[in-house]
Amino acid sequence: MTITTHYSIPGSSGYLDIYPERKVSAFQNPYIMGFTAVASIGGLLFGYDTGVISGALLYIKDDFPEVRHSNFLQETIVSMAVTGAIVGAAAGGWINDVYGRKKATLIADVIFTLGAIVMAAAPDPYILIIGRVLVGLGVGIASVTAPVYIAESSPSEIRGALVGINVLMITGGQFLSYLINLAFTQVPGTWRWMLGVSGVPAVVQFFLMLLLPESPRWLFIKNRKEEAITVLAKIYDFARLEDEVNLLTTQSEKDCQRRDGIRYWDVFKSKEIRLAFLAGAGLQAFQQFIGINTVMYYSPTIVQMAGFQSNELALLLSLIVAGMNAAGSVLGIYLIDHAGRRKLALYSLGGVIASLIILALSFFNQSSESGLYGWLAILGLALYIAFFSPGMGPVPWTVNSEVYPEEYRGICGGMSATVNWVSNLIVVQSFLSVAAAVGTGPTFLIIAIIAVLAFMFVVVYVPETKGLTFDEVELLWKERAWGKNPDAQSLLVRTENHS
Repeated sequence: MTITTHYSIPGSSGYLDIYPERKVSAFQNPYIMGFTAVASIGGLLFGYDTGVISGALLYIKDDFPEVRHSNFLQETIVSMAVTGAIVGAAAGGWINDVYGRKKATLIADVIFTLGAIVMAAAPDPYILIIGRVLVGLGVGIASVTAPVYIAESSPSEIRGALVGINVLMITGGQFLSYLINLAFTQVPGTWRWMLGVSGVPAVVQFFLMLLLPESPRWLFIKNRKEEAITVLAKIYDFARLEDEVNLLTTQSEKDCQRRDGIRYWDVFKSKEIRLAFLAGAGLQAFQQFIGINTVMYYSPTIVQMAGFQSNELALLLSLIVAGMNAAGSVLGIYLIDHAGRRKLALYSLGGVIASLIILALSFFNQSSESGLYGWLAILGLALYIAFFSPGMGPVPWTVNSEVYPEEYRGICGGMSATVNWVSNLIVVQSFLSVAAAVGTGPTFLIIAIIAVLAFMFVVVYVPETKGLTFDEVELLWKERAWGKNPDAQSLLVRTENHS
């Protein structure tokens, strides 16, 4: 679907065609890079926490015999962070809307730091589990807050790339966790250092965040216009600043009128918000169900299939895979504002489907004496990461940071992030059981079928939001919901209110 370009809307493609000198470059504005870097530390915490536990668990089992002899305790130590993240993401949306993006980040940092201290000092596995829950709560809040804070503070023409930096920090955090795991393997108290050092970035972000302002769009929503203008003046030149302020003032007045008649629990009575949430939450679910965590999990097995039995080599491969994932995220930062969100997701899914079929074929022939299928599996793994990381890695988070109306961006973003974490938990808890029941090859084939469904979902339900202002995105959903005739929308709204 295409929407009519509003040449008067600051940041729109038509506006920037008329006033190319008003286009903002992140690299020419230290302030933009500064708030993006600080907010993205939340992504680093997200990635580090999801990656570090795999190495730490090896040494936790050495210190606590009850963990070594209980698969349930091992699974609980790993999965409780995901459970905490589900709760944190669900609560994070409300915290964002009520207290603001800045306070939500500070709250996440405090909770995460407390969790890191509890884990590092845990005298038994049960206290360790409590620490994992706390860290998960912090990660869940951060997973909602960082993309929204960055998106609302960014010029529309570079919004996708800046939100993509947060995704780069997630993959960078995973890569860092493997490096930290290697660094502390010979240090006394190995796993305590691995888990405890995660609190350092949270403390750094807390103090740096105190120096940053609140999101200007949230300030406008809360009628703190003078503070918002002070923030915007650091981002735009005077000519564009005036246009941006006029636009936000108009939007704020409209949003106030809308908020007066709609409560949080009424949010999905709006057809356009339902469509936006379907697209956003659907992308988050498919990001997990197309198997990123399962492919990462099976990387050591794939190495063994290729004929290499060394555990050290398997660990090195995990580091290489994480490095490829981070490198792909860098490519995604460039492509997301050039190729566009929708096109990037479709190309990414096409490559993921082909890669999963290669992986499935290699596992189907695992019993073959030929080493060719082992190398074919490694090729499938490399291709999967190469296609997933620049596309389906950043696109769901970027889309969710920009498709919701301002007054509901926090709560809808929180619910979408919750969908991501719940999907993550389902995949983690079910993959081994499914693989044991039907075989690894058929399991990868099932995931490939899910990826085909994801491709069809993007084609049908996900519009292109590249280069659109928040106002244009909202108009896009209105047109999808009601058509281009405003009278039809008014009539349908009145009909719904009387039904």
